[in-house]
Amino acid sequence: MTLTDVVSAVMQCLEKGAEAVGFVTPSHFVPHVRAIIQALHAEGKYPVTVYNSNGYDSVETLRTLEGLIDVYLPDMKYLDSEISEEYSGAADYPDVARKAILEMFRQKGSSVIVGESGQALNGMIIRHLVLPGHTDDSVAIVKWIATELSPAMHISLMSQYYPTTCVAAHPMLYRTIGEEEYDYVVEAMKDQGFYRGWVQESGSSHTYNPDFGNEHPFE
Repeated sequence: MTLTDVVSAVMQCLEKGAEAVGFVTPSHFVPHVRAIIQALHAEGKYPVTVYNSNGYDSVETLRTLEGLIDVYLPDMKYLDSEISEEYSGAADYPDVARKAILEMFRQKGSSVIVGESGQALNGMIIRHLVLPGHTDDSVAIVKWIATELSPAMHISLMSQYYPTTCVAAHPMLYRTIGEEEYDYVVEAMKDQGFYRGWVQESGSSHTYNPDFGNEHPFE
């Protein structure tokens, strides 16, 4: 598919009422992201652009997107390099993600501008998935965000971890998050002064677990 084809497809979606264009885990095709956005602007179209990232982004790459991305939506998965190496094979993830998130913060700050429908129009939201047995790392992440960025940041603190059969024998990942574990991290957020963002109910691992056997797996 050519760039022209992609832009044409996006234009059709916008004409049907779509208000945003999301780029999911787009680090490896950022030149294409820039080209798509610039082509849309050339056509007089300015949808909300969302950079939905795992946080493993280079600062240099992010700087090329300044002024083009409306909403940054990064994960901050781990702050402990040993956990990062074990679960993602990337011991350098914490260092890379810290630098990337600091750059996103430089571009957007702590405010999120929201439209009448509740849709984020501009800003930055950080996601973190609490993992079973690793609440200390989650608390360290919360403290890092409060100290290095701002307690005014919008955080989506997720309790929806769901163990698949692939990790049934893993000593940590075989189970869902306990209510006390998740509440411990939520309290740490409150202690750090966070007042913007979202938390989930206990047992949300089943609520957000899509059933791909259904025609509409996310409903």
